[in-house]
Amino acid sequence: MLSSMDDYPLHQTPEPIRFVGTSDRNFYDRYYFNLHNCSGDLFMIMGLGQYPNLAVQDAFAVVRRGTKHKVVRASRLMGDRADISVGPFRIEVIEGLKKVRYILEPNEHGIEFDLRWEGAIPAHQETNQFVRQIGRVTMNTSRFAQTGFWTGTLRVGDDTYKVTPDRWWGTRDRSWGIRPVGEPEAPGAREAQVPFNMWNYMPMQFKDYTILYIVSELENGERIQEEAVRIWNDPARPVEHLGRPEHEHTIRPGTNALARSVISFPHAPGGGFQVKATPLIDCYIGIGTGYGFDLDWRHGLYQGPLVVQGLELDTVDDAGRLFGICDCVGRFELGSEVGYGLYEYMFLGSFPRYGI
Repeated sequence: MLSSMDDYPLHQTPEPIRFVGTSDRNFYDRYYFNLHNCSGDLFMIMGLGQYPNLAVQDAFAVVRRGTKHKVVRASRLMGDRADISVGPFRIEVIEGLKKVRYILEPNEHGIEFDLRWEGAIPAHQETNQFVRQIGRVTMNTSRFAQTGFWTGTLRVGDDTYKVTPDRWWGTRDRSWGIRPVGEPEAPGAREAQVPFNMWNYMPMQFKDYTILYIVSELENGERIQEEAVRIWNDPARPVEHLGRPEHEHTIRPGTNALARSVISFPHAPGGGFQVKATPLIDCYIGIGTGYGFDLDWRHGLYQGPLVVQGLELDTVDDAGRLFGICDCVGRFELGSEVGYGLYEYMFLGSFPRYGI
């Protein structure tokens, strides 16, 4: 099982690179990107993942535009881990932690692009996400995050967009470790348990800096994970730790969806402050992309040697299917400053504070 990566001094175990340091079936290694034009006109989310112990590699792109939720997805048998492609999808690392190219070649499903990412801030290593449920570690991941800009072309249906860094912004992350993937496992004693009840993730990109906010809470308010930092575009400036963050969400009546939020940093150096956050367009990435809600297409689920598919839903006609983890383009207001970024949230089970 030698591969081209074995010619580089990257080994972490006595095995070839193809074999990871754990036999846990749920080991994964994934890219996530999103792209928007600082408005609610269009939101695209893309990803590519490897699942070495399941021998699967898959990728997706989903576009939310108007009332349409359009997906292109592909899955294949994994071989050389240096081959970061799946059918028409391909990623090229131009400069590690700074510049990446993502390509979706022409296909019959109505989305194609050739896009180059450049980070606005240095890549930031977030706090570890660790969950143990009745003795078993079900989540143990590392992740770095980065805000930035896009350049290139994007076609959706009959429309072609010239993507320029002045208005096409986004967020990306790279995560790896243990997280439920592939064919569903019998839950056993963990059937009634959830890893968390509320998840918030909001990278807020402003002109000169980015604020990264994370909160993962149980229904009783206990926090599984939290982070609040300000990262300046200038790499010479140190990361500013903002202390314990707080949230005040407003729920859309009759739903589990957020209408707006106030994110507070009362212990920030130099004095506390608040950010008003407003979602501009929703994208339910749990549907069609592999994020766990469709039994026929999950991250790491074996589909065959190579499968490429398309999916299109109407967010009005198919509203009953659109649930779970929700990624939005967010508008963030800090005093007179206005920024844009990712407004991501999910509720699992009950969360009494917000009537869920």
